[in-house]
Amino acid sequence: MNAVLDNFDLVLKAFGYTVFLFLVSAVISLLLGTVLAAMRVGPVSVLRMFGTGYVTLVRNTPLVMIFLFFQLGAGKIFDWLRFSWVDIQIGPFDFTSFFSAAVAALSLYTAAFICEAIRAGVNAVPLGQAEAARAIGLPFSGVMSQVVLPQAVRASVPPLASTLIALLKNTSIAGVFGVIEAVGRMKGFTNDYADQRWGIFICFALGYIILVELISAVALLLERRWKVA
Repeated sequence: MNAVLDNFDLVLKAFGYTVFLFLVSAVISLLLGTVLAAMRVGPVSVLRMFGTGYVTLVRNTPLVMIFLFFQLGAGKIFDWLRFSWVDIQIGPFDFTSFFSAAVAALSLYTAAFICEAIRAGVNAVPLGQAEAARAIGLPFSGVMSQVVLPQAVRASVPPLASTLIALLKNTSIAGVFGVIEAVGRMKGFTNDYADQRWGIFICFALGYIILVELISAVALLLERRWKVA
């Protein structure tokens, strides 16, 4: 426990990287997942096939393999995927190629699950809603953005919250690939303070529990705010 208290600034910085990884990846995966869901329920067969193929491929691929692809293989295909052009500093946080590769892997992986959660919400919207929107002349993009998706997102809050909680925990894999987030810092502490491993494990586990509870609280608030009477 003393190892954590004596280096509490490093612990906060590590969880800061975890939070940044989560927030950036969550925004990208929500946008990409929404687009994929629109493809899967859309009238264009080519886009439906692409969306279905993407979800099938990514959901059946271990996240570690996607991390390995961005860390070792992607840069050999497209040079810009080395992310060597990324060098951003915000206060004590340095966002480099390792962080960018982790964001790419997490976002592309989580987007497949976001897509399925939103698609389930779309299927929960009564068909008459879309037919009425088309009857007044709205194109497919207008039907989705103005009628279907707002209702679908409201119905998808619980599964979306579960997916985002899984994303938060999946950020721990980034510690193996050069990002000193919470798990990466915990590994360093357990190596340096082997006699305090139980205390270190408990402290970092509590940090993750707090973050998960915050996500759950926000999801519960939105669910109550958007529920249908």
